Amino acid sequence: MKLADLGLTADDIKAKVNKYMIETYERMDFLCERAKDQYMYDEKGEKYLDFYAGIAVNSTGSCNDAVVAAVIDQTKDVMHTFNYPYTIPQALLAEKVCTTIGMDKIFFQNSGTEANEAMIKMARKYGIEKYGPNRYHIVTAKMGFHGRTFGAMSATGQPGNGCQVGFGPMTYGFSYAPYNDLQAFKDACTENTIAIMVEPVQGEGGVHPATQEFMTGLRKFCDEKEMLLLIDEVQTGWCRTGKFMSFMNYGVKPDIVSMAKALGGGMPIGAICATEEVSKAFTAGSHGTTFGGHPVCCAAALAAIEEMEDKHLAENAAEMGAYFMEKLKTLPKVKEVRGQGLLVGVEFDGVNAVDVKHKCFDKKLLITALGDKVIRMVPPLIITKDDCDKAVKIIGEAIGEL
Repeated sequence: MKLADLGLTADDIKAKVNKYMIETYERMDFLCERAKDQYMYDEKGEKYLDFYAGIAVNSTGSCNDAVVAAVIDQTKDVMHTFNYPYTIPQALLAEKVCTTIGMDKIFFQNSGTEANEAMIKMARKYGIEKYGPNRYHIVTAKMGFHGRTFGAMSATGQPGNGCQVGFGPMTYGFSYAPYNDLQAFKDACTENTIAIMVEPVQGEGGVHPATQEFMTGLRKFCDEKEMLLLIDEVQTGWCRTGKFMSFMNYGVKPDIVSMAKALGGGMPIGAICATEEVSKAFTAGSHGTTFGGHPVCCAAALAAIEEMEDKHLAENAAEMGAYFMEKLKTLPKVKEVRGQGLLVGVEFDGVNAVDVKHKCFDKKLLITALGDKVIRMVPPLIITKDDCDKAVKIIGEAIGEL
């Protein structure tokens, strides 16, 4: 839709949002009327370099031609059906995902938090059915983030702050341990623990990658204790970190892995993949979804994965991520640069990250802040060195002005 075609102004749209929408977002004073590749455009045609990518969604670039074509083609055949008939896009995507990342089975969802809900449910059902009614406890990381529905929110290790505030008692059965502290995770487990659930890179927690020792140690410990290793790859999955999935950087394999965001190439889709044995916990009627495995979203996801492969976006993420992080280290007031691939965080000392974010917006660079210390950048995986240089220049100018 275009404002000119509707006879509306940007102020008209903002007024409608203010009047009718329940607002939980800190809105930018910016109307996105069009987006393409690594840029977003306002109603005046002004372009913004997008290092947000719809929060790590538009990895193949906004309105990728192949993804758009797949969506258009599929809507002409089947736009939606319930999950009892077979559909072609769903079957092809299931095969593509499982064979690409080395997992056995897949269950489709609509979003990241739903994928994590399904992962939690599968782990608990597996534990209770195999070991008894008390084997449901799950240990997750402090300062992690797994979503905003109740199970995923309860798994999010931010009690007393963050997304849990104001919603009453959390779902019972979770404990939290410090990230990258293997011994603390071991100590948090009990005879009732069925799984450990972690992100390979804590995004909301400040962009902290897991250490090799931590990930290898968790896998070994879970094997020893007959527990499951659950890996949340909602943000890190699908080439963001230099591999198809971040767990591949560590040489470990999860029992269940969740994914969403970049999987759909801009369309809403989530999923969990599991080993053959663990997947048997989900039987007829034990879990379900109306829109999960939506034909149009599956067609888009299939096209997006093929684009990632054909354009070597995992390799580009690794190369551009390393280049970008080295450049960022040269800026003033930078305490530390952390990341994996093109999931990049910059921690400041002596300048406010939120102020940096706003200054960058004024200069038409879109980034986000995590508290007042860290900015996070998750650009499309198609970016070049020129894009990185431009972003570093703008961030440097913003720091200088502050």
